[in-house]
Amino acid sequence: MRLSLIVSALVAVIVGFGGSVAIVIAAAEAVGASAAATSSWLAAVCLAKAIASGYLSTRHRMPIVLAWSTPGAALVATASGIGFAQAVGAFAACALLILLTALLRPLGDLVCRIPTSLATAVLAGVLFDFVLGAVTRSATLPLIGVPMIAIFVSLRLWSPSWAVIGALVVGFGTALVFGLNDPLPAPVLSHLVWTTPHFDAAALIGLALPLYIVTMASQNLPGFAVLRADGYDPPVQSILGVTGLASLLSAPFGAHTTSLAAITASICTGPDAHPDPAKRWLGGLVYAAGYLVLAVVAASVVALFAAFPPELILILAGLALTGPFIGALSAAVSTSEDAFAAVVTFVVTASGLTLLGIGAPFWGLMAGLALEGARRVKSGRL
Repeated sequence: MRLSLIVSALVAVIVGFGGSVAIVIAAAEAVGASAAATSSWLAAVCLAKAIASGYLSTRHRMPIVLAWSTPGAALVATASGIGFAQAVGAFAACALLILLTALLRPLGDLVCRIPTSLATAVLAGVLFDFVLGAVTRSATLPLIGVPMIAIFVSLRLWSPSWAVIGALVVGFGTALVFGLNDPLPAPVLSHLVWTTPHFDAAALIGLALPLYIVTMASQNLPGFAVLRADGYDPPVQSILGVTGLASLLSAPFGAHTTSLAAITASICTGPDAHPDPAKRWLGGLVYAAGYLVLAVVAASVVALFAAFPPELILILAGLALTGPFIGALSAAVSTSEDAFAAVVTFVVTASGLTLLGIGAPFWGLMAGLALEGARRVKSGRL
C-alpha cells in the first residue's frame, strides 16, 4: 500500500477527531451524560464510523469515509431541558429519518426543497454561541484562552485543518505549565454502556428533527459533493442506508449521528492520497483502523479532558466551530432575495428561545419557512 495513502488517512483521523472531540464532550455534558456514558458515546460513534467506513469503501471501491456530525454535536450541546435518555431517543429518531431518506425518495426530495439558506442559517445560529464563547471564556481564563486564540489565528492563516490541533496542544500545555489541571488519569479501556431511549415529543421535535436537517445539510450533502469533485459517483442510497443503520445501532450507547465526512473526506479522496483514483479506497480501510484504535481509548480521552478546566474544552470547541460558522453564515446570506428570512432564522435560533418545551432551532426554521413562504406567495412562485 502506498505510503501517501496511509499518511492521508491517518491525518484525516487525527484532524477529524482532535479538531472536534471537545464538541462531542460538551454535547454529552449538556444533556447530563455521566463520565461512563460520555466515554461510551465517544467509543460507540468511533466504532460506528470505523465499521461503516470500512464496509462502504470495500463494497463500492471508493474512499468513502464517515464522521460524526460535528454541527449535530453542537446542536445537542445547545439543548436545554433534555435529559440523556431523551437525547438518546432523539438520536434514534434521527437515525430512522436518515434510513427512511435512503428508502423513500420523496422524503429526500422534501429535505432538498428546504432552502439551503434557511438550513445553513439554523446551523449558524446553533454555532454562534460556541464561537462567541471562545472569546468570553478566554476573558474568564486568560492564561489559557489568550495563547489558544493566538496560536489558532496564526496557524489558520497557513492551515485551517491544523489550527485547532495547535490550539489544543497549546491549551493543554499552558494548563500543565501553570498547574491548572487535576492529576492526569491512568489509561483505561473503553466499554459500551446501554441507555434505553426515551421518546419525548418535545425532544423529537426540538432535537431529532433539527439534528436530521443539520446533518443532511452540513455533512451528507457536502460529503457527496466532495466525492463528485474528485471524480466519483457516490452511491447515495447505500451511504444513507449504512449511515442511518450505523446511527440507529449505536444510538442506545450514546452516539448521536454517523454521517458522511465532508472536510476531512477531501484529504482521502484527492490525488495527494494516491494518483490512481481506483486505489484510493484502500485509504478507507486505514481510516477505519484508526477509528477502531480511538474507540478502544475513548474512555482515556474523556478522562484526560475531565482533568483540565472546563473553560479549556469550551474555548477549544468555539475555535473548532469558527470555520463551520463562517461557512454557514456566508451561505445563509449569499443571495439577497431570501436573506431576510435567513437572518430571522439565524436570530431566532441564536436567541435560545424555548416554547412548549421545544428548542430554538425548530422555531428558527419555522420562522424562516413562514417568511420564505410568504415571500414566494407574494411573488407568485410558491
